[in-house]
Amino acid sequence: MRIVFMGSPDFAVPTLRRLAERHEIAAVYTQPPRPAGRGKKERPTPVAQAALELGIETRWPVSLKSRKEQERLAELKPQAIVVVAYGLILPKAVLSIPEHGCYNLHASLLPRWRGAAPIQRAIMAGDETTGVCVMRMDAGLDTGDVCGCHEVAIGKDMTAGELHDVLAEKGAALMAAAMDELEREGTLECVPQPRVGVTYAPKIDKREAYIDFSKPARQVLAQIHGLSPYPGAWMLLPREGESSSAVRVRVLKAALAQGAGMPGEIIDDDLAIACGEGAIRPLLLQREGRAPMERAAFLRGFPAPKGTRAVADDDF
Repeated sequence: MRIVFMGSPDFAVPTLRRLAERHEIAAVYTQPPRPAGRGKKERPTPVAQAALELGIETRWPVSLKSRKEQERLAELKPQAIVVVAYGLILPKAVLSIPEHGCYNLHASLLPRWRGAAPIQRAIMAGDETTGVCVMRMDAGLDTGDVCGCHEVAIGKDMTAGELHDVLAEKGAALMAAAMDELEREGTLECVPQPRVGVTYAPKIDKREAYIDFSKPARQVLAQIHGLSPYPGAWMLLPREGESSSAVRVRVLKAALAQGAGMPGEIIDDDLAIACGEGAIRPLLLQREGRAPMERAAFLRGFPAPKGTRAVADDDF
């Protein structure tokens, strides 16, 4: 089947590769290269890099709203358009171009967690399961009919990064199977989403990354794991012997710990930190400009003795 693929980040790459093995990819649409790294050199998206390796024509328009761009897309005569975390809204005129419609791979069990950050929100909310869905796209925000889902359990210590990788692979297989069926049958069986159980997953706000130790330990743990590796939940720790100087430290992995104290207080010499209820113990930490470190290595370079307290932050 002749497909136009639209996607940008790492999450979309397994689906592109799987579809390229089984179907004709007429072109790949992705976000334009953007400055990245210390040198701020323009870097193509992971999908653009994969398309180059696969020898597929790549396009990166800043918008699909212009008639000219829509005509260029229509000239490809796609039978279907597959969208995976593309980053641009598809106008109604684009949705009507392919013979069999446009299909989106969404990283949740719709209608739960419609929107931009379904993986992070599922972990932050303490969900025990999530998944991926293939959805026939309409003009709404993740409101289209669902053509297939795959459920995935969320491990108690799973980070957003780990769940991302699992869902990317499961989603690739699900979308490939859907496109195979579409080619074979000429249609897909899709059902409307339930009207109950709708929740939204808005983009992560930078204020949400600051760790609020007044919350129960399980909520703090869910925040840490839901924001790992990016943007990374963080706290401010004072330098030993310098109460007026504090360092921003990202916590990328943690576990529940025993003990109690004032919220934000370090209650033992192995970095257990008291919360509103219970305590957590960071396992993987990262200072600004440094690589992530296991707790023992971090403490050797940045002692945080019992009685130290994470300080409040006024600069968001």
